[in-house]
Parts: sequence; structure tokens; C-alpha cells
Amino acid sequence: MRFEEAVADLDARGEGRMIPTLDRIRQVVDLMGNPQHVYPTVHVAGTNGKTTTTRLIERVLCASGVSAGALTSPHLENVRERLTLCGDPIEEQEFAETYAHLRLFLEEVDRKGERVTYFETLAALAALWFADKPVEVGVFEVGMGGSWDATNVIRSEVAVVTPIGLDHPELGSTIEEVAGEKAGILKEGTTAVVREQRPEARAVLEARAAEVGATLLHEGEDFGVPVRDLAVGGQRLAIRGLRGEYRGLTLPLHGEHAARNAAAAVAAAELVLDREVGAEAVREALAGASSPGRVEILSRHPLVVLDGAHNPDGAAALAAALGEAFIWERLFLVLAVLDTKDADGIAAALAPRTTSAFVGASSHPRAMDPDRLTAVAERAGIPAIAHATVDAALDAAEAAAGPDDLIVVTGSLYTVADARPRYLKG
Repeated sequence: MRFEEAVADLDARGEGRMIPTLDRIRQVVDLMGNPQHVYPTVHVAGTNGKTTTTRLIERVLCASGVSAGALTSPHLENVRERLTLCGDPIEEQEFAETYAHLRLFLEEVDRKGERVTYFETLAALAALWFADKPVEVGVFEVGMGGSWDATNVIRSEVAVVTPIGLDHPELGSTIEEVAGEKAGILKEGTTAVVREQRPEARAVLEARAAEVGATLLHEGEDFGVPVRDLAVGGQRLAIRGLRGEYRGLTLPLHGEHAARNAAAAVAAAELVLDREVGAEAVREALAGASSPGRVEILSRHPLVVLDGAHNPDGAAALAAALGEAFIWERLFLVLAVLDTKDADGIAAALAPRTTSAFVGASSHPRAMDPDRLTAVAERAGIPAIAHATVDAALDAAEAAAGPDDLIVVTGSLYTVADARPRYLKG
């Protein structure tokens, strides 16, 4: 099988199709002999910060001499981004060979009823590839929710729960409902590193932990960031972990939320290693960190920043990071949002910093109509003009911006994915 054939088969399974049951993924991994049980696992759930935290856990473990693989989602340009080993994406040949092996099991389950979904396939592919490498630790980012997410077939010896908020309407309309879905990754014997939560989310997590016999370790109580200062290209910080303190750290990511994700990642690594992480390993891991599409600078004069904020909490974190890290004369927003998202909440969070918006539609099939999104922006007090695409909106923003202005491309990781090649290939 060639890489292109594997991707075509995967794409035919319909990215975004989700059926709330673990039946199919369990059948697939059972047929394969449950490769996800061959190595210890870290499970990362939450609403915002999952991908960055997952990548940082992988980096800290690898800097400590432990071979770690990570599954993240979604990808920005190539599906290979989702499966990494110590930060390196899976090679095309390995992807194709592993997929060819997996397809035999997929087809067996397909014949029994509903086809295995796109994300279920990727979760199974990661489980199999990690076992084949083999990795010493697998770090799995939840795709959506927790209880019914395809990654929830792992044992989750260690878990991380990033801040929980409202996002996917399929998960519930209240914080309690969403937290109930996220809490599904907590199992008997799981030790979970929990970022700061709203009181109602924390209560749900604590109830689930008591029910199944899991242990929760909370930000601000068991670990945290006691020192944080701005630095050129990012920030300087100290992390108080579960087993040690790490000072003089450089993190080339912007925003307080990034520093707190780093603290959660270090705490998770300490649990996996069952010891303090070496100070040099932490310094090396954080100093080389990157998180594409998360407060990512891709051009200057004017400054262009891309961020995948796709819910009000993410937009609020972006607004805070912008105000902390950058100076500008005017801020032009290039905005494209999916029609299932809280566009009003996103616009309201960004409105105080925004001069005007250039609205477009991403290439995702569920992209919100630009005219409708323009009305949303204007309700939030942002003057806005509709364009057919993200690229057209960027053309207009670049034409309007001077060298001291800031263009922020946001609203979805799919918006970022549409915009990013323009700057990387330019």
C-alpha cells in the first residue's frame, strides 16, 4: 500500500463523523490483541490546551531518555502530524505499512455494521504504531469529550485534564454535562493532573474520581507556576512540580495558559517516571517547544499571528496573550468559525482589542456563512466585512494593514490551516 492509498481510505471514513460508542474501536483493538496495553499511557482531555500539553509531555519524557509517542488532533497540513515519536512525524512509508496491517481489522469490523470512523481509525493506528516501534510511553490526546472518545480504550495510568468549558454542543450545554464527558477518562488506578477548573467542573471530576478510585492532583495545590516573566520570543518561568522544582526555564510560547500547560506536562512526566525529572531535561524540553497554530508568529511588518481559538475561553486566552506579548497600532482580525461554535462568545472576547474584522469561511464543510459571522462580529462591536474565503479575507487585511499593525487569524484550527501555507511557502 502507498501512503496516498492509505490516506484515501482514511478520508473515505469521513473526518468529523462521530458515533458515541466504543463498540467499533474495542472490536478493532481486540482483533489486534490490544496493542495499546503493551506500554503505559498518558491520557489528555479538556476543552483548551490539550494538544500543546500532549506535545510538551512527549518532549519532557523524550528529553529524559524515555521513548514517547504522541497522538494529537487535528492536523494543520498533513495527517502525519498527528502521530509523532519524540516530536518526529510518522514517515509516509511507516504510515502506509501500518495502515495496510490495520486495514485487515478495519474491514472485519466494517462488515458487521457501521464503518469504523476516521478518528477511531487514527486511534487504532496510533495504538498499533506505538507498539510496533516500540515506544516506552504512549501519550494520547482525546479527540472529543472523553467517555465515548476512541482513545478511551487505553488504560490511562496517568491522565491530564486541561481547563473545561463549553465547546462542542454534542458534549452538553452546561459545564457539568461537559465535565461529565471529560471525566470519563478517569479509571480505577488513574492518577490525574488537573489544571485549574471552574468549581462545577471540579466537583464533577472529584465525584468521578471517588466513584472509580482515581487520584486527582490539582493546579495551585499540588503543582503550579510560581514565577513567570516575559522574555524575548516567549517567557521565563519556574515550575513547581509534584516531585521537584525547576527554575530558570525558557518557554518560547506566548501566554500564561502556555506556561500552565507546561507545568501540567512536567507533573505528568514526573508521574510516568515516578521521580523528579532532571532539571536539564526540563530546560531542554521546554526551550525547544513549539505549538503550531497557537499564538504563532508567521510574519512581521505587519505582524501576523495565527491562533486556533474556537471557543470563548480560547478566545479570552488569546486576547490576554496578545495584550501581554505584543504592541500594535491597529488590530485586524481575520475570522472564520464553524457553524457549531459559539461565535458570539468568541467575538465578544476579542472585541476589546480589535479595530476591525475581515470575515471569511474556512474550507471546512461546516464553516459558518461569512455574512452571518459578519453580523455576529458587528453585534460584538467589531466593524466587519465579509469575504468568501480565509484567503480573500487575508488579502483584504494585508492591504489595509500598515507595518505597525497586527493581523490575528483565528476562530478555528481549520482557519489556521487555510492561512498557514500562505506564510510558510511565501
